[in-house]
Amino acid sequence: MLYTHTKAYRIFNIFNHFFLISLSLLCVLPIVHTLAVSFSSSWAASSGAVGLWPVDFSWKSYEFVAAKPEFFRSMGVTVQRALAGTALNMFLTVIIAYPLSKETKAFRWRTWYVWFFVFTILFHGGLIPSYLVVKNLQLLDTLWALVLPGAVPVFNVILLLNFFRSLPKELEEAAAMDGAGHWTLLWRLYAPLSLPALATVILFTIVGHWNAWFDGLIYMNSPERYPLQSYMQTVVIQMDLELLTSTDLSMLESISDRTTKSAQIFLAAFPVLLVYPFLQRYFVKGIVMGSVKE
Repeated sequence: MLYTHTKAYRIFNIFNHFFLISLSLLCVLPIVHTLAVSFSSSWAASSGAVGLWPVDFSWKSYEFVAAKPEFFRSMGVTVQRALAGTALNMFLTVIIAYPLSKETKAFRWRTWYVWFFVFTILFHGGLIPSYLVVKNLQLLDTLWALVLPGAVPVFNVILLLNFFRSLPKELEEAAAMDGAGHWTLLWRLYAPLSLPALATVILFTIVGHWNAWFDGLIYMNSPERYPLQSYMQTVVIQMDLELLTSTDLSMLESISDRTTKSAQIFLAAFPVLLVYPFLQRYFVKGIVMGSVKE
């Protein structure tokens, strides 16, 4: 009986590892293929001869991207957005999640405030009202137009407040008996104990700001102020010829449009790929504990 159970458990582990490895490959292989295309020659990419390894290795696509100040200027806008947006999002998320994590007897109107925030997930004011608000506040063509409309990510608030609720109440009671106030409890107790949840929320926030493209097209009037993904949408996807110089057009005669797109796509994703490994060890714990409600 024990042998049968052990054998079944071993078969399940083999199947589980096979499934997870296959799923991982489905996620990784497109990135590897994009990288291989970016380092391949024009004829290889155009003929579909590139698989997971570059064919007729060439740097020309990256030379083309390196010669484009617009690409790096838009990346600078995105870096500024990610830094300012993440700092603002995290501050508001923490100070909102802390009171909402309290019991009803400690915060009388807690349930009503929670439903108020949940309502904003289910219903949205619409694109035109959002644009008019940003315009009337004179935020168009500024960095704040990309940061302030999403200053309070409600999903992250719910994730963090549930994590706060999972922390032992005895720690808070002991600190309160020693004279700690709410600000001290938040920044000296809750925040240090919530590193997994905070790292997960930071990862969500950075990726969200880095990958956002539609608001840049809506709120930025000049291409010089486009964030990276908005720039790529107009140049890489639509291939807006008005944003290309005569030098760019001459270079495109010797390189493939597909290789240049692949090079810019990989360069745009590379910074996030660098950040993720440092936060990955907190990711699963933060998601699991933050998604369970007491």
